[in-house]
Amino acid sequence: MRIPTLCSAVTALFLSGCIQTIATDTVGDIVDDGFVGFTEEQDLELARQALPANLKLLEVMLKNSPDNPTILRLLSQGYSSYALGFVEDQDPVRARIFYLRARDYGLRLMRRNGDLARGLDGTADDLKRALARASADEVPGVFWTAFGWGSYIQLTLTDPDALADLPRAEAMMHFVDRNDSAYYYAGASLFLGTLYGSRSKFLGGDYDVSRAYFDRALRINRRAFLMTQVYCAKSLAVQTLDEELFDRMIAEVDSASIDLLPENRLANAIAKEKAARLKERKPELF
Repeated sequence: MRIPTLCSAVTALFLSGCIQTIATDTVGDIVDDGFVGFTEEQDLELARQALPANLKLLEVMLKNSPDNPTILRLLSQGYSSYALGFVEDQDPVRARIFYLRARDYGLRLMRRNGDLARGLDGTADDLKRALARASADEVPGVFWTAFGWGSYIQLTLTDPDALADLPRAEAMMHFVDRNDSAYYYAGASLFLGTLYGSRSKFLGGDYDVSRAYFDRALRINRRAFLMTQVYCAKSLAVQTLDEELFDRMIAEVDSASIDLLPENRLANAIAKEKAARLKERKPELF
């Protein structure tokens, strides 16, 4: 965030006493801009240490404005990003806790829309119908809710109750894909490519569909969002035992400049770290 920028802005409000007279809503844009600055960071250790404190700061701010859509979205995005980038590979059990927080903040954001709230309270088909009526304005909330929810399910595959919610997360990502396929670097296509590419055909996998989604994501984000290549290798290539695809995707991440996507160096730095781990695990994966 530019971490000092966000903390200084909020601290200044407290010190001046303005927090009692200026609603938290008025600093939403400052916080949003600060989060964008944070994603430009490429030093993983700095980001690893700074992100939890800033997430707690956002939670403090949310106490003063419980329905603030910007803060709810940033908390959903932030907890998913923290779990994915800094927790999942080392401690999947702890990562599940953070993905649930991401999901729950996202659900609070989605429930601001009464029709979506009713859909969420019904069956998966009820949710699909509510999403069919929703506007593209709902894309950010739906995306980050589905991302946290789907990531939690992916780490909880032995729990039938968690698996039963997968159609909801899938329907939500299809909504994002239909309404804004470019959102978050074609994140919906990346998610759906991983979903269909990481399961056997018996469990609902479809490798042709997965490949099409990954190709689409790479085309939309111009191969600059390196997490796309990482998850193509991790899911589709491993599940189909396609060593050539695996090697090609990992090599592409290895050789890419960290400045390929200046506004999200952090995601690409994380992708490079994940690619290195996958490369080390190749003998056991194939």
